[in-house]
Amino acid sequence: MILYDHPLSSYGQKVKIALREKGIAFTCVLPDDFGTGRQDTEFAAANPRTEVPVLIVEDGQAIFDSTIILDYLDERWPDSPLMPRDPLVRARQREVEEIADGPYEAVNWGYGEILWFRRAEGALADDMCHVAATDTRVVQAWLTKRLGDAPWFGGETFGRADAAVAPMVNRSVHYGLAPVAGSALALWHERVSARPAVAETFAEFDAAAAHMAQAADHYRSGGRRREYRDHRLEWMIRSGGVPVVLDGLREDTIRFSWPG
Repeated sequence: MILYDHPLSSYGQKVKIALREKGIAFTCVLPDDFGTGRQDTEFAAANPRTEVPVLIVEDGQAIFDSTIILDYLDERWPDSPLMPRDPLVRARQREVEEIADGPYEAVNWGYGEILWFRRAEGALADDMCHVAATDTRVVQAWLTKRLGDAPWFGGETFGRADAAVAPMVNRSVHYGLAPVAGSALALWHERVSARPAVAETFAEFDAAAAHMAQAADHYRSGGRRREYRDHRLEWMIRSGGVPVVLDGLREDTIRFSWPG
């Protein structure tokens, strides 16, 4: 199978962790037109939103959206499920995944706009970083409470919620916003990072992150445009980043979700 992916994509990492946990072979491909918003390419034909990840499966069929892909993987390979049978536990895992994919991803993404892509500088950057740090602490506190004394978010077994949260917490660690030392979430991050499927995925993230200083100029020049979609745009506005959005519109270095 082919996975359209970018190693920095937290959603892509979620899918790669799931594939590796299940022992499913795949090949990663970074689309040449990633970040351009073009609609005349094979990538756009596979996903009109031109977002990663996209999984190309049997007979060239494409499945997009990380949550839908994970649904497919459990239904297609049910012998190694990432979701438990109990309906309430399943619902709880979906709740954790929703927090990871929504509020947590927005904070991480917004912080990356400042740290990696230098969208804001000076006092504005300081203020936005402060909001990001505060929001990270709030979300991590919620996750810590939800994890409780269990080793995994689904209880005794690694599951879908763990695959979703792992890239988010790991990016916070990369940013210097790690969970409180010794907390349940910090110990969980140590456990999850030791899993082979996760360790391989995190290594790919680290290798790509090391080159982000060079990529920033490419994105700021309009060679690629960052997607300010729904929850991300909300965070940019709430954090005081309206000038960043307006500059991006004026300079044509940002884009919004399809079909815009």
